[in-house]
Amino acid sequence: MAAKIVGGCMCGAVRYESTADAVMQASCYCRDCQRSTGGAFAPVLLVPKEAFKLTKGQLKHYEVTADSGNKVSRGFCANCGSPIISILAGMPFTAIKVGSLDDPSQFHPTASIFVASAPAWAPHFAGVPTFARSPS
Repeated sequence: MAAKIVGGCMCGAVRYESTADAVMQASCYCRDCQRSTGGAFAPVLLVPKEAFKLTKGQLKHYEVTADSGNKVSRGFCANCGSPIISILAGMPFTAIKVGSLDDPSQFHPTASIFVASAPAWAPHFAGVPTFARSPS
C-alpha cells in the first residue's frame, strides 16, 4: 500500500479509510458529477468496495441513473453536505471524492472519463488517457 487513504467531511461528523490502494484515479466529466460537485468534473479514487470503511458517522445517500445508464448512489454528510463517495451499481468499486481526502495530493489521474460531457472551459490533464464515455 502506498499512502493510507483516509478522509472525511468538512464538519468532522464523517470519517473513512480504505484498506486497499486505488485501482484507478479518474476525472469524471459526466453531467451528474458536474452537478454533484458544482465544477467541470469530479476527481475520484476508485477502491474495491470491500476496502472502503466508515470509521465515524453515517452517510446520507442520493441515487440517480447515471450517464452510463447504471444506478449511482452518492454518499454525503447529512450535516455539512460534503460529497464523500459514489457507489456504482454493477461495479466492484467505491469512488472516493478526492476533495474529501485528508491528503488530496494523493490524486494522480490515470484517466479522464465521460469527456464528451465536458464543458468547453473544462481543464484537462495532458498525457492522461481520455474516454468519451466510460472505459470498457
